[in-house]
Order: sequence, then structure tokens, then C-alpha cells
Amino acid sequence: MAPKHKLQIIDALQADGKIVAMTGDGVNDAPALKSADIGIAMGLTGTEVTKQAANMILADDNFATIVEAVREGRGIFDNIKKFLRYLLSSNMGEVLTVFLGVVFAGVIGLTGAGEAVVPPLLATQILWINLITDSGPALAMGVDPETEDVMARPPRKLTERVIDAQMWANVLEIGAVMAIATLLTIDIYLPGGLIEGTQDLSHARTAGFTVLVFCQLFNCFNARSETTSAFRHLFVNRWLWGAIALSAVLQIAVVHIGFLNTAFGTVPLSWNQWLVCIAMGSVVLWFSELRKLLARSLRRSPTRLQ
Repeated sequence: MAPKHKLQIIDALQADGKIVAMTGDGVNDAPALKSADIGIAMGLTGTEVTKQAANMILADDNFATIVEAVREGRGIFDNIKKFLRYLLSSNMGEVLTVFLGVVFAGVIGLTGAGEAVVPPLLATQILWINLITDSGPALAMGVDPETEDVMARPPRKLTERVIDAQMWANVLEIGAVMAIATLLTIDIYLPGGLIEGTQDLSHARTAGFTVLVFCQLFNCFNARSETTSAFRHLFVNRWLWGAIALSAVLQIAVVHIGFLNTAFGTVPLSWNQWLVCIAMGSVVLWFSELRKLLARSLRRSPTRLQ
């Protein structure tokens, strides 16, 4: 094959919207490597001209290494999406909690003297949530093992965005569920509102604060996939479990240690209140599982019709 023929093949594939990778080792391969989206030169047998024209150098001249590189690249891209999905949905939950808590303060019972609106969370509590949930658990997702179907999926389209419309919809849904669970917990403990409670504002706010933390910790499992159940390969990432455990211990500390109570405006909770907080926090997990189950059912339905 002449060098011009290789260029013609590359141009034809690119004109069809394909991303083209080209391997080569000789001087006559250099134009094709330069024209391709990804030029791969042989590291052992390739000429210097070929290596200079290439984007990548295959150090062991083994084509199977290219497959492993693609696998690793897809895994890294998936983890970036998990990281973004988790952070955006968790932050959306915080934003909606404060926004809806202020807008519907009268309905929930978040009113002080003179009917003044009381914020559902304190600024220090929001900073604490960001500290313990946006650091360890989010970073642990960066080393989440690749899924078994990572090489079975077709290549991404050239126009596909990292944060697409589906991810934005998921972020808004999960954020809304977090906010509703948090505000409903506050309403449960506050006098007045939709549900009559018997606790003071400090207890209600501490409970809501804790629910939002647990919502985000449960959301770690949701964010690992848009369609796969959170219970599939649940224990493959020990770093994620370690980060979640550390965050839970820190939340217990900020609720039950005296000087942290003063700093963050919290009060100790009883065992029953802790159970309520964990149950309300887990709502985000069950909502996501139902949504994923529905999405998988809709994907399979055309196949059944055929």
C-alpha cells in the first residue's frame, strides 16, 4: 500500500465522522500518522521520523497494549463522570435545601420571632458538609475499578459532552430528593408545619443537617453508574468505603462532642433520632434504584417487542 492510499483511507473515515488511530513503524507511515487523530508509532522497530510524527509511542510494539490503553482510558473517563455526577448532585442538594427551606419556611415551621425566616442550615454546617463529603468520598471515586462492560460499549460520539442532558436531569432529581428529605426531617421535629413535632429548632436543624450528610454518603453509591444498580459490585472500592466510614464518624463527632456542638450549632441526638436520620438519608438511594430499574426496563422493552 502506498502512503497516499493510507491517507485516503484516513480521510474517508474522518469524513464519515470517525476518530481514526493509525499505527506504523516506517518512514512511509509518517504522513498517515500525522494525519490521523491518534498516530501510534512502534517504540522498538519504529524509525525516528515515525516517532516524531506520532502522538503516542507503543513501547513494547504489542498491539494488545493498545487495547489495554483504551480500557484504562475509558475507565478514567467513567470515573471523571462519576466524580462530576456525585459533586454536582450533592451540591445541588445543598442549594435546593437552603432555597426551598427559605421559600417554604412558613409551611415547614422555620419561622422565628416576628415571623422572621430562619435558615434550615447554618453556614458552618454547609461548610462542614462540603468538607467531609466533597473531599474523601469524591476523591475515592477517582480510583473506582472499571466496570465489566467497559470494552463492550460502542465508542463515544465526537459531539458527546462530558456533562450531557441526562446527567443534568439526574443531578436535579437527586438534588431535589436530598432537599425534600432534609426539609421533611426538619418539619418532623419542629412544632407546627405539615407534621407536628415537639423538638426545638436546634434539634430539628441538627437532624436535618445529619440527614443531608447521610443523603450525600448514600449518593456515593448512586453516582457510580447512571443505570447499574448500586448493589452491583458494592464492595470493590475499599477506598470509597473507608472515606464513607470516616465521614460518618466525623458526623457523629460533630453531633456529640461538646466544643463541636458550640462551633457548628448542633445538639446531641438520641438513638431513635439517629435511626430516623439514617432512614431519611437512605431515601436518595432507594429513589435512584427505582429510577435505574425503570431505565433498564425501558431499554429492554424494544428488544422484547422485536
